[in-house]
Amino acid sequence: MSDYRYLIVGGGMTAYAAMCGIRAVDPEGGIGLISAESHPPYQRPPLSKGLWKGKPFEKIWYPIDELKATLHLGRNAETLSIADKTVVDDQGNSYRFDKLLIATGGETVKLPFGRDEIIYYRYLDDYLRLRALSEQKQRFAVIGGGFIGSEIAAALAMNGKQVVMLFPGEGICASLFPRELHQFLNEYYRSKGVDVLPRQKVTGMTRKQDRLFLNVRGADGTDRSIEADAVVAGIGIKPNVRLLEQAGMSIDNGIPVDEMLRAGHPDIFAAGDVANFYNPGLRNRMRAEHEDNALTMGRCAGRNMAGDSMPYHHLPHFYSDLFELGYEAVGQTDSRLETMEDWIEPHKKGVIYYLREHRVRGVVLWNVWERVDAARALIAEPGPFTAENLKGRLSS
Repeated sequence: MSDYRYLIVGGGMTAYAAMCGIRAVDPEGGIGLISAESHPPYQRPPLSKGLWKGKPFEKIWYPIDELKATLHLGRNAETLSIADKTVVDDQGNSYRFDKLLIATGGETVKLPFGRDEIIYYRYLDDYLRLRALSEQKQRFAVIGGGFIGSEIAAALAMNGKQVVMLFPGEGICASLFPRELHQFLNEYYRSKGVDVLPRQKVTGMTRKQDRLFLNVRGADGTDRSIEADAVVAGIGIKPNVRLLEQAGMSIDNGIPVDEMLRAGHPDIFAAGDVANFYNPGLRNRMRAEHEDNALTMGRCAGRNMAGDSMPYHHLPHFYSDLFELGYEAVGQTDSRLETMEDWIEPHKKGVIYYLREHRVRGVVLWNVWERVDAARALIAEPGPFTAENLKGRLSS
């Protein structure tokens, strides 16, 4: 049995940040990490952004050696005994801990067909597989019009590939952006050579020799077939809560944590995509599946595991690059909320405010940079806000 003062289950960005947080408080306590991936922790955003624009591959790796941690890679944590403070992996190895961090992130949502033919884009191995295919093949189908789908479609198109993009919504990132903006994005992607097919549901897939054929049904009930050399999907994730669920601990849209990131037990913590936390600025609980939350929350959890008392009140932001366009977003950016658009140049540069009960709940900074902290401050204000008193607030 391995014995660690600090045991981390999960090997992503949150795990790396947690190790940094631990070492900031405790330079010597033993750290063990169990990860299903065969790779040590790495930066994930470049997989759908920088690596497709020429960023050196070696730049994705975190400096792990200086953290003096023992990595157990290619292993799944299967059982947790809270009474014995022990985790057992799928190879039968046991790990005892004083403090445990659950940083298991999310599991990709998959379609009920296609099996291994579809690349569900999330991990480094997915990037390596798609990159290899892009060097051999020409026509790619991207299923999904959200965060991952929009980035991968742009990345492939910028690398000279033929791309068809299919999704059931009306527009690219329709759950995030108001209608006029997501309709603009449909046309913008088409101008970049992407065949954008909204309101389409993929119902099946077959292979004929070296070609894949997607069975697609439109919102009007019309069926069609889409041919591609390879298929990529980004249709969301669900929090990976299996370890705590097996242990009988509380589960609710992920793992509920208190402000110190404890998961219902003084020695068990959770952070990253899997953690359901309370944000004082928004006055509600939330999960966040992006880099800023992974790194900031992970570091906070690590410090608290090592004896610090640092409440997690951070409101995380996220960002994306879509060809020459880009944005940063913070708070609740849900297109079902009331929205107010403040454009400097329509659909090219401006700010979108998301409101509920006359308070700003979220902000998208569209090609407007270095205003995330100002957006956070605005979200914390009680209001009331109207279109008139928001105009120019962040865009000027």
